[in-house]
Amino acid sequence: MARREPRYNGIMMRRIYMDANATTPLLPEVLEAMRPFFIDSFGNASSIHQHGQHARAAVERAREQVAALLNCRPAEIVFTSGGTESDNTAIFGILRPGDHLITSAIEHHAILHSAHKAQERGIDVTFLPVSGSGVVDPFDVYRALKPNTKLISIMMANNETGVVQPVEQIGKIAAEAEVAFHTDAVQAAGKIPIDVKAIGCHMLSISGHKLHAPQGIGILYVRRGTRFEPLFFGGAHERQRRAGTENVPGIVGLGKAAEIARAALTDGTDDRIGILRDRLEQGLLSKIEECGINGEGQPRVPNTTNLYFDHLEGEALVIALDLKGLAVSGGSACSSGSTEPSHVLKAMGLPLARSRASLRFSLTRQNTDADIDTALELVHAAVARLRELSPIYKKHLAEVVSN
Repeated sequence: MARREPRYNGIMMRRIYMDANATTPLLPEVLEAMRPFFIDSFGNASSIHQHGQHARAAVERAREQVAALLNCRPAEIVFTSGGTESDNTAIFGILRPGDHLITSAIEHHAILHSAHKAQERGIDVTFLPVSGSGVVDPFDVYRALKPNTKLISIMMANNETGVVQPVEQIGKIAAEAEVAFHTDAVQAAGKIPIDVKAIGCHMLSISGHKLHAPQGIGILYVRRGTRFEPLFFGGAHERQRRAGTENVPGIVGLGKAAEIARAALTDGTDDRIGILRDRLEQGLLSKIEECGINGEGQPRVPNTTNLYFDHLEGEALVIALDLKGLAVSGGSACSSGSTEPSHVLKAMGLPLARSRASLRFSLTRQNTDADIDTALELVHAAVARLRELSPIYKKHLAEVVSN
């Protein structure tokens, strides 16, 4: 059966994608850079013949492109399968039983679940709270330090709210305490400038599919001199830091995407996305009552907003908007299908009902002013309709009238 295209007021609509924090579409330029390495330039980058050396040259060029995005040495870039592997490597590559890890309650599950597994292996873990606007207090990091603290892992930008964490201050605390510092920069890369020297981190994670590269490729920045145990054992790939034949097409795609992302930081692309995000927020806040921003007042990556729409279920709103052609999210894509409320919003102290009534809009570089106009109409109409049907909202109105 053919899929029915969405219609609004009887008019067929194109689909609008505003879930970039889940994944981004591959840019045409990235696909073109990758294309030769699927068919013609198919060599193994570890082979010494010309096929292999051509692949090796492409891998090293991509390493330089990613290093330029982070202001580090190319040799400090380790290619991985994505953010989850990079995060796991940072945790289990550094820590041993008896060590202490400091992290936060709002981390991505790639860190949180790793931290819980680390506890099972005899590692002491401190999960720091956050403020009501979703920010880790650097002083809490300082107070959590112990003689056996070996690693601090605090994300750079939250995947649900977009709130940017004070990683440079945390990096200074780590340096003074002579403790390794890792930051999950998966949702920050390509959206805000990243300078690993200014941050002072020893490790940093990136996932390609969050910045218009393919899925299944990422990097772990490892500062020169940082000692860690690899997760995988086999060949001497990635200077013996990550065994396994390199994913050459994916690596080339990530390199090209990093080059494009670096340009976007200065050519006005990210500023334009921020203007679109702000217009979406302001439009929704002006059109819809009892709506607000989670993480308001804090620095955020320019493409992300997380809004609550009281007196309805966020999941129902996601479905209603999807039927009209607008793709948004109730939170982290990795937690989709879960009946539990967002752990991020819970850590921020949101009431359960408000947490369940929250949606994340995360824009891509391909969104337009017309997309914002359409989204404003669709969200306004969908919220009104769902509230009209909601027993929660009816009860609320009855209480307002009685008072």
